[in-house]
Amino acid sequence: MKPVSFIFGSEAKVKIMRLFVFNPTLFLSLADISQRVQEKRDKTRRELNNLVKAGLIKKRVKGYTLNSSYIYLPAIDSFLVDATPLTDKEIIKKVSRAGSIKLVLISGVFIHDKDSRVDILVVGDNLKDGRLASAIASIEAELGREVRYSAFETDDFKYRMGVYDKLIRDILDYPHKLILDKIGIE
Repeated sequence: MKPVSFIFGSEAKVKIMRLFVFNPTLFLSLADISQRVQEKRDKTRRELNNLVKAGLIKKRVKGYTLNSSYIYLPAIDSFLVDATPLTDKEIIKKVSRAGSIKLVLISGVFIHDKDSRVDILVVGDNLKDGRLASAIASIEAELGREVRYSAFETDDFKYRMGVYDKLIRDILDYPHKLILDKIGIE
């Protein structure tokens, strides 16, 4: 269990809180919430009921939504943004399932930059789209928000760097954090 989970009681509760706090306009059914946070339905229901009792979540006839007038919402939002649920190693481990990874760069949601075009850049060889999408979905479940990502084969990435591709330049010229570099770009 992650340290923040000990404070709030469970990892499932933290995932649900992140999902609603970071996506305040969502209205989701129990099944949708369970799928997005990647938790079993009964555990999701139990934690949702606790959050409804606390006043953070509102229960409607066909689903749940954030109580935007919850008095402690700004404090919870700030805390959840600063308490990143994933370490750099965990991110690398998750995306490594997609192929032979050569470079992983994070920006956007990971460094609190809302203007970034992508949150994760993955470069590698023999990348499997399905496995990468699954890894990103797992990261999204932990973060509680959608993650924008780009992936390139190593040769394609090097070519794009050589021709000063706009997307690559936008990523590298603005705030980011390089968490794995076997190519030597910086």
